[in-house]
Amino acid sequence: MSALVIADRIHFAVLIMFHYIFPPVTMGLGFLIAVLKTLYLRTKDEKYNTSARFWIHIFALNFGAGVATGIPMEFQFGTNWSKFSTFSGGVIGQGLMLEGVIAFFLESAFLGILVFGEKKVSPFMHWLSSVLVAVGSMISAYFITTVDAFMQHPVGYRFGSDGNLELTSLSAWLTNPFELWEFLHTLNGALVHGALIMSAVGAYYILARKHEECGRISLKVGLIAALIFSVTQVFPTGSKNGEAVVKYQPTTLAAMEGQFVTQDGAPLAIIGMPDTAKGNLLDPILVPDLLSYLAYGSPHSMVKGLNDIPRSLWPNVELTYYAYHIMITLGGVFIGLSGLGVLLLWRGWLEKARWYLWCVFLCAPFPYIANEAGWVVTCEGRQPWLIYGLLKTSEGISPNVSTGEVIFTLIGFTGLYILLGLIFVILTLRTIGHGPEDESTTPGQEAAH
Repeated sequence: MSALVIADRIHFAVLIMFHYIFPPVTMGLGFLIAVLKTLYLRTKDEKYNTSARFWIHIFALNFGAGVATGIPMEFQFGTNWSKFSTFSGGVIGQGLMLEGVIAFFLESAFLGILVFGEKKVSPFMHWLSSVLVAVGSMISAYFITTVDAFMQHPVGYRFGSDGNLELTSLSAWLTNPFELWEFLHTLNGALVHGALIMSAVGAYYILARKHEECGRISLKVGLIAALIFSVTQVFPTGSKNGEAVVKYQPTTLAAMEGQFVTQDGAPLAIIGMPDTAKGNLLDPILVPDLLSYLAYGSPHSMVKGLNDIPRSLWPNVELTYYAYHIMITLGGVFIGLSGLGVLLLWRGWLEKARWYLWCVFLCAPFPYIANEAGWVVTCEGRQPWLIYGLLKTSEGISPNVSTGEVIFTLIGFTGLYILLGLIFVILTLRTIGHGPEDESTTPGQEAAH
């Protein structure tokens, strides 16, 4: 792989991974804010509305940072990946356009009402705004994942007279068989993320003995949501998304599982270290036949190994394998953590179990790691293809942009993102430190002051 390709890939990874710190939080919190507003609308209990106002602040900070980091990410398709853009722009441009015109405008317009309009619209309209903000963020995720799904499994296209891709069926493209479960798994992961962040802040407030009413609500709603969505992250969304990988990308499956040898009744590696030089998994702990059963529904099915695939078509096996196992391990942690929390809540012991509250609080970084690891598996597992089976990554870069230029802009973006990250952390910590507002003050009114 040339130095230019490596530099472009690192550049893209830095921009997209930093950007993806924020969208899962907005998708997850958007749904939970709508839940809090629904509880307020039904019960007229102001404590739910006060908590919703607080989380609207956190949502708005993440939304702003997500927008700021998302724009450069899309621009680099034209600057660093011009051949890819020329080759596939007639197809993938549909998703970017639909995301911007429909989802982003819907989300941002009603976010304005949600933040500034509580005293200017009816309670029903304010609740509806929360619902439409949540729906907008989910639609946005759908259109963006259609782009990735096309890159994973291209459908609904043809080659034009100039050799570039043309869209032949919008419906086929929007209903890509790879898309549905990838979208649901991505969305579900964001819901887990938002729920765990809400739980962590709630635990902090109870531990600190301040804003305890908001803390109780946040912890209760967050833990219940975290348990539900942690389970559905495994089944059905995770398992069904895995079925698409098995069907369309057997090389990715082999890399994820560290499966080097083609065999019937393939075992599942709980742990191990892939050795690509020797073509095996070192010191594995294996469950016999389980990989064959999970992949194909039969313990005796054959699973194709990496050793029967040309090495030129391998992804980075170590990166794919470890990222996948980090994601899976953290998924298990989330189920156990939230399940224990709901049990403690049911028995009335939750607030007394300070050791558990500390666990919830200290686990706040884990959903960020899990979501980032999931996308590392998705993007790295597809390599060396930029569009699976159609365009290799090395063929999609901009040939008139030098390695030095890519590195220079990478340094610049890294510096700017470190600054933006520090500002975001400071503002978020200040918002959490300030806590929920008095019920007589709306987010918009405080911002005006």
